Amino acid sequence: MAVRATLSGFPEWLPDGRIVEQHVLDTARRIFELHGFASLETRSVEPVETLLRKGEIDKEVYAVHRLQGDDDSALALHFDLTVPFARYVVDNAGKLAFPFRRYQIQKVWRGERPQEGRFREFTQADIDIVDEGDLAAHHDVEMATVMAEVLAALPIPPTIILLNNRKVLEGFYRGLGITDVPTVLRAIDKLDKIGPDKVRTLLAEAGLTETQAKACLDLADVQAPDSTFVERVRALGVSDPMLDEGLGELAAVIDGVNRDHPGAARVDLHIARGLDYYTGTVYETQVIGHESFGSVCSGGRYDSLASDGKTTYPGVGISLGVTRLVSLLLGRGLVTASRSVPSAVLVAVTDEQSRERSYQVAQHLRERGIACEVSPSADKFGKQIRYADRRGIPYVWFPDDAGDTVKDIRSGEQVGADATTWTPPDTDLRPRVVAVTDSDEGAS
Repeated sequence: MAVRATLSGFPEWLPDGRIVEQHVLDTARRIFELHGFASLETRSVEPVETLLRKGEIDKEVYAVHRLQGDDDSALALHFDLTVPFARYVVDNAGKLAFPFRRYQIQKVWRGERPQEGRFREFTQADIDIVDEGDLAAHHDVEMATVMAEVLAALPIPPTIILLNNRKVLEGFYRGLGITDVPTVLRAIDKLDKIGPDKVRTLLAEAGLTETQAKACLDLADVQAPDSTFVERVRALGVSDPMLDEGLGELAAVIDGVNRDHPGAARVDLHIARGLDYYTGTVYETQVIGHESFGSVCSGGRYDSLASDGKTTYPGVGISLGVTRLVSLLLGRGLVTASRSVPSAVLVAVTDEQSRERSYQVAQHLRERGIACEVSPSADKFGKQIRYADRRGIPYVWFPDDAGDTVKDIRSGEQVGADATTWTPPDTDLRPRVVAVTDSDEGAS
């Protein structure tokens, strides 16, 4: 579980929670690399003017300045990894091979009001693909399928990736005669947070008629597991060339995801994403059974975010909110770590004069990849066993001139062992992260 920090919104996990977080990170990294994404890390700060151009985010940006002395550099901590990545692509375009595929696992900062699942400092795990001039549409499908693979590999409840396309929304609004499209997009994006009545009020404040507002909310109600959503949108009686283009793109994405990962995604036309740089497909992801928690993974296509004035580098990306997901898993008791330390073995110490012998055993085990530690004191063996139990270490090793033995302190089984050949079962070699079932909860 998270420690109650003195600074709200800056989570600090206990060791078992950190093991859960590391498991999420390791799983994401492994699958990202299986799909050919190269690792990248960008600087933590960007020019303020760069960040403030990218959507309704100005109140959430943390500025950076020196405590003393003149500093007019106007820098700020990045609030996501997409904007820095777009800048990186422009800065290094001549050295990159396009289409460029990267993954990035890094901290970001937002001055949000801390609450369940929302933090001021958190870790994201992003994948993006950018190209020079034009980006093939099939990459929109790839984003969802790769992330579906990551989520399916984690010991968590099932998830569903919700799909929409900004062209569907913008084209529909234009077809209704709405001119202030960004304001309407941001209002619709708040449906889950504030509900339809308050969104209707926001739309009225933006100048929409009652008929226009109703049509926008009717569109947001459209959901489908496949491309049948197109007929439902057509039935609303609005036409526009951009709407037609968006419907075709979105149908291709949901069909592509269903082909590769049946049931992993659903079209949901209330998904808008509040950042202005999205231009096509957008994604949000819910954990089934915990939909009220909100999205744990989101992203979309951005066709004009990265440009040097001569060449545009369109991209598409999706981001796993690692801290957000881990807070859900720990806060609601959905997963548990098998132990809170990496050590599989505690090497006992018979007496201080023989401590070097225990160190030699530990060295042999470590040389073969078995994490272990030597007992901090030469207490009675019973006390050393209790020490191992408190730390969750499953095995205690007893050096003995007559022959070493190792004890599984859970079962009590103790057998002869050689430090150059003995290996614990795979399930004990490293801490495991497992789902907590209903029966587990009942037994605890």
